Amino acid sequence: MGVELREVKLPLVEAFVTSTGTETDREALLVRAVTPLGEGWGECVAGSAPHYSAEYAAEAREVITRFLLPRLAAGGWSTAEEVAGALAGVKGHPMAKAALESAILDAELRAAGVPLATHLGGVRRRVPAGVAVGITASVGELVDLVEGYLGSGYRRVKLKIRPGWDVVPVAAVRERFGDVALQVDANGAYTLADTDALAALDPFELLLVEQPLADDDLVGHAQLARRIRTPICLDESITSSGSAAAAIALGSCSVVNLKPGRVGGLLEARRVHDLCLAHQVPVWCGGMLETGVGRAANVALATLAGFTLPGDLSASERYFATDITPPFVLDDGHLDVPRGPGIGVDPLPEVLRRLTVRSEWVRL
Repeated sequence: MGVELREVKLPLVEAFVTSTGTETDREALLVRAVTPLGEGWGECVAGSAPHYSAEYAAEAREVITRFLLPRLAAGGWSTAEEVAGALAGVKGHPMAKAALESAILDAELRAAGVPLATHLGGVRRRVPAGVAVGITASVGELVDLVEGYLGSGYRRVKLKIRPGWDVVPVAAVRERFGDVALQVDANGAYTLADTDALAALDPFELLLVEQPLADDDLVGHAQLARRIRTPICLDESITSSGSAAAAIALGSCSVVNLKPGRVGGLLEARRVHDLCLAHQVPVWCGGMLETGVGRAANVALATLAGFTLPGDLSASERYFATDITPPFVLDDGHLDVPRGPGIGVDPLPEVLRRLTVRSEWVRL
């Protein structure tokens, strides 16, 4: 029994620019868990630098090897449902914990012959796909990109915004493409002092504005929600079912972007989903430039009933010329849900070897 930590580097087909940084490569940390039942795969979604969250890939690797794996080796768990409890003594680091839990859950479900979507309670065989478009050098370039993605069949467009890059690009896209499903993502780039700028987006009838304020400002989001018409969606602020409950109680959001890595794993993500469903708060699945391993898990999660908005579940070719797994392909604006046991996909051995920059085996 043991865990393999494998770092891979995938060049992005184009630089992805947000209000928090620019990505030119996806440096992913993959986890292969070998258990008495078999083996399974997970992906740590932490980026190469602490832009989106405090976690980053090199730190996640150290946390896994120095602190999390010794706790697993000490026992006290026998199923994936019990992994979170075994790791609870280590504070924080949800993305590192999620990667381990996901790999162990995948191994468990593969042995049982159960697809991940079925285990989570999914109700769909395919999910609608949306696309996120980063900040570009010009509005004209942005409009051209959006036209290409809509031509490919994407069901929803998300534009990254920041102060000074908001009303003008949104207006251009809305004017050019009419009533296309459109939303924006600020990654916490605004403050309450920018309320007028955010209110200026109201006439464009956006699906939502995602994470306009800082991730720890639930009260500010509640105040903003009373001052603008556009629905507020929280992303970075939602780190657990507890924080989701607080946000809903305060009126800080009316939509939630759910990312399993951010909340500590697929099982906690299901709890957040169930809470939101009970309060009639729509959820959708966000993306973190995942390889096919993480994308497969996200697609399975998005089959749950409360995922009523298209997520950032783009086809593999949106980001990578070559993915780690067989590529996810857009079909009539949707991605098919893998039907095999566990996450339903496997890394391609030759591609995995070629893209691996470091590998380590830790016996438990």
